[in-house]
Amino acid sequence: MNSLADQLKQRILVLDGGMGTMLQRMQGTEQDCVRRIHQLYIEAGADIISTHTFTANEGPELRERNLRFGRLAREVADACTDRKIYVAGSVGPTNHTLSMADDVTFDQLYRGYRQQMQALAECGVDAFLFETFFDTLNLKAALLAAIDAAPEIPRMISATLEKSGRLLSGQTIEAFVATVAPFHPLSIGFNCSFGARDLLNYVEQLAQCSPFYISVYPNAGLPNQLGEYDESPEMMAGFMRPYFERNLLNVVGGCCGTTPDHIREVAQLARQAQPHRLPQLQPASVLTGLEPMRFDHFVQGGERTNVAGSKKFARLIAAKDYDEALQVARKQVEGGAQVIDVCMDDALLDAKQCMAEFLHLAGADPYIARVPVMIDSSKWEVLQEGLKHTQGKPIVNSISLKEGEQVFLERAAYIQKYGAAVVVMAFDEEGQATTYERRVAVCTRAYRLLTEKLNFNPYDIVFDPNVLSIATGLPEHDNYAVDFIRTVSYIRQQLPGAHVSGGVSNLSFSFRVTTKCARPCIRSFCTMRFRPDSTWRLSIPRCWRFTTTSTPSCAKRSRPWC
Repeated sequence: MNSLADQLKQRILVLDGGMGTMLQRMQGTEQDCVRRIHQLYIEAGADIISTHTFTANEGPELRERNLRFGRLAREVADACTDRKIYVAGSVGPTNHTLSMADDVTFDQLYRGYRQQMQALAECGVDAFLFETFFDTLNLKAALLAAIDAAPEIPRMISATLEKSGRLLSGQTIEAFVATVAPFHPLSIGFNCSFGARDLLNYVEQLAQCSPFYISVYPNAGLPNQLGEYDESPEMMAGFMRPYFERNLLNVVGGCCGTTPDHIREVAQLARQAQPHRLPQLQPASVLTGLEPMRFDHFVQGGERTNVAGSKKFARLIAAKDYDEALQVARKQVEGGAQVIDVCMDDALLDAKQCMAEFLHLAGADPYIARVPVMIDSSKWEVLQEGLKHTQGKPIVNSISLKEGEQVFLERAAYIQKYGAAVVVMAFDEEGQATTYERRVAVCTRAYRLLTEKLNFNPYDIVFDPNVLSIATGLPEHDNYAVDFIRTVSYIRQQLPGAHVSGGVSNLSFSFRVTTKCARPCIRSFCTMRFRPDSTWRLSIPRCWRFTTTSTPSCAKRSRPWC
């Protein structure tokens, strides 16, 4: 019952206050000052002290600094004999912005964070505290490092907001929660930004959409013209009172400008209040860009950012004209696309590099970045690269059982670790599933492997049961459309949570008309008319004739259809 998670079920835990604020006021060696600050916060009522490692994730002394201050915090906490004191390893966002800047890569940040997590884990911290994060892509690098270095240590996440209620990189609160939820944090909340008075409404929003414990540790108001904070301990406590009255908190503390006196006032309120109870939220399928997109309606995907779906886009990517390529993406969003499908699979392109460059630029464009991304490729290394360039929660297209169960599970686990959803194609070791029976068998097998062996969230699974062309002249193809519809019904009824993706236009490939002489005919004559007897009639111009292979041609111009 002494674990951090157990205590959060029973009471509100008090976090310490500003470290930098106190260091500016003290004299002596850094080691001695930090030790004294920890002791002062414990005396003021803090249950959790955070290590002096907020910026210790870069540089040659990275490991040594984390070990030194991690051990110091652990030593001070263990010296307290009258109650249990927890140590949170402080992890800051760095001064980089992965989703917008070019000065660092995802892998570089990950390596620095992993060294930090390993050192803090060696010191025996009770949790990793990811604080003041403003770019979710940076946070993903840190979370992945923590999971790889010490998966057993709880992860506490705290973001910083701007006055609009979004992260500084533009992500909404709901999108932020949906993005980090697959990483299973112990708590999620806000710190820094501004004072408690202005954060209240945003914390209420968070409490309604978050299935995790809630933490808040605001600044002592906004800084004045001299960079100092004027909000007294009593003023801050007054602004914090509504949080406790509305049962919004599980962890509370202070950030910039706060001192042991501020924490003492807040701790008194916390001791008298009940903790926030986690809401019973209905499971849902959500993808995110800067904004969330729920699978509670028919979702339209834009495929003009696929080099196979737009000759113009392919030409722009080949010419490295990314400014114009981004215009294609913007038009997709303007046209109503709720997800943009990005694919760079072309023999003349370096698909991995093109995927990275385009997603990076698209992520810095707030209009494009507000919708989720479908990372689309037949090459696994391209899909891996795409996952490192999406700030929100994307969907990967696709994986299948074509190379066997082991490869399928390895790739699914990688996608799961990055917090993404996945499209599963109806392929297995025997090839493409074309009949109803084969489609059902392959999809069911894949679903059970994902949910039973990996505990993959079923609401993050989308099956593509192969929409195949009809009217090709081959009798075995005549039932393709009906078999697809039956498979969709089966998935909905028998594979709970899973969704279905399908390129329905694939059915009509045998009817496609591409010559210039035929296009005007289609616009003018090929129309569906309703009859009183509830049947449909296709109105066809008299100039058309049909061959034995059902391929029409224009008799007037003698040009065959493609």
